Amino acid sequence: MTPHPRLPLQAVLFDMDGTLVDTERLWWEAVEQVAGRPLTAADQPEVLGRAVEDTAGWLAAAGGRPPAELAGALQREFTARVRTGIVPRPGALDLLDALGRAGVPTALVTASPRAVADIVLDALGPGRFAASVTADDTGRTKPAPDPYLTACRALGVDPAACVAVEDTDTGVASAEAAGCAVLAVPSLAPIEAAPGRTVRDSLVGVTPEELDGVAAAHRGHGPGRDAGPEPAPRPGQAANGAPRLRVMSWNLWLGGSQVDDHRAKQLKTILETGADVVGLQETAGSAAGELAEALGWHHHRAGENLGIISRHPVTARFGDPDVGFYGAAGVRIEVAPGRQVDVWTAHLHYTPYGPYEAAFDGLGAAELIAHEEVRLAQLRDALRRIAETADDAVPVVLVGDFNCPSHLDRTDVAWPVTRAAEEAGLRDSYREAHPDPAAAPGHTWSPIHPVHEDGSGRPEPQDRIDYVLHRGLTVLDSRTVVTGTPRPWPDVAHNDWPSDHAAVLTTFALPSQDPADGPHRAGSLGTTG
Repeated sequence: MTPHPRLPLQAVLFDMDGTLVDTERLWWEAVEQVAGRPLTAADQPEVLGRAVEDTAGWLAAAGGRPPAELAGALQREFTARVRTGIVPRPGALDLLDALGRAGVPTALVTASPRAVADIVLDALGPGRFAASVTADDTGRTKPAPDPYLTACRALGVDPAACVAVEDTDTGVASAEAAGCAVLAVPSLAPIEAAPGRTVRDSLVGVTPEELDGVAAAHRGHGPGRDAGPEPAPRPGQAANGAPRLRVMSWNLWLGGSQVDDHRAKQLKTILETGADVVGLQETAGSAAGELAEALGWHHHRAGENLGIISRHPVTARFGDPDVGFYGAAGVRIEVAPGRQVDVWTAHLHYTPYGPYEAAFDGLGAAELIAHEEVRLAQLRDALRRIAETADDAVPVVLVGDFNCPSHLDRTDVAWPVTRAAEEAGLRDSYREAHPDPAAAPGHTWSPIHPVHEDGSGRPEPQDRIDYVLHRGLTVLDSRTVVTGTPRPWPDVAHNDWPSDHAAVLTTFALPSQDPADGPHRAGSLGTTG
């Protein structure tokens, strides 16, 4: 089955327990039986939407019985109830039938084990679903994004073009972390509406057209692809048909470890932005590999701090694979057959920090420029490595946390690091899209530091210190990215945004290429100094 050709909606992904069938109450009863006591509202976070093993571990911590024994008892009690008590939720079968008639693929995505899911599939009709994902099919289950990402890969669809139908906060968190729009139909506990999330009392009357609208609003398509006089470009294409590439630079802030559920929040951000390749800094070693594995992407890890993840195949890796905390690393990716781009990520030393020296110490331009010598040397080393591996026919993108302002923003100081990049032929994509720094400052440091963290109460200097630079591409759009409203340091553990930097996201068009003209020559990259 292929996604409906007219709709932005590519698939609908259904939770099982409490969403399609009325099993949440059966599960609640099974847990009460094994726990030997009535459950209360305070128990809901450990029961609703959780895998058997999660609830078993919670019961074991409270009662002393081994988790494996409790998991077995829970599964037996629940399975027995499911076999005799499956009742479809109101409107569920009508919606499944309507989606089938519209040609919209569906998948079952559940935190229940395969043995239980198969019983429900048999009752509902296994032919209704193109794929099913259970707790046995992924290393992590809800609230991690893995189940929904796995379902999307099985269907060959973009999570951002799918609607997940869920009944618990745990399931909603999983779907949203995967980048899906959500239709929430609460069963036992309320769910609040939120951007990208629609809440309904039941599935009665829900139609494919309504879900199409949910998906369209989530992706910013308005009423759908048929609206307007011209069709939208295909994914991965600019309006003129040239291949498009969306590149993000993101300092993950010690891998994201300062924020709860940081990996799920990172995945959600990457999927929601539609990034094709992300240059990472402060990866804490494992972030690039873990993010790429969850997304089904390609990746390059360099040392303990740098990484690049890409939905496009990586055809070459550049730079020192054991680079230190500061430095640069790169890859060559194949965006389309015969169309390649080199993408580099860099992290430059953070001290001495020019904006502090200017704001707090009153240093003048000459001293500020002199104090950039460490970062300037690091950038020149990166530029040398880029030049050594460059191919004139291959565009180059350099992203990174440079830890210094731009000469294009603070024109009172000829900040030498960004000038050196410009003199080497690299253009600042954000300033190309937003030439006026007063109208669009593009600050990336820092969404969580409104005041300096020394306790003095002094305002923190806000600056643009993260960049997406390029040679040989056309900038279609560039913006900074921060999700939610981050609470200031140190109260950051529950922030939706898992970093102390804003990310920078630029959409490029590759050069148009007429086969009769031969390879496009992107120009040469020189080094300075």
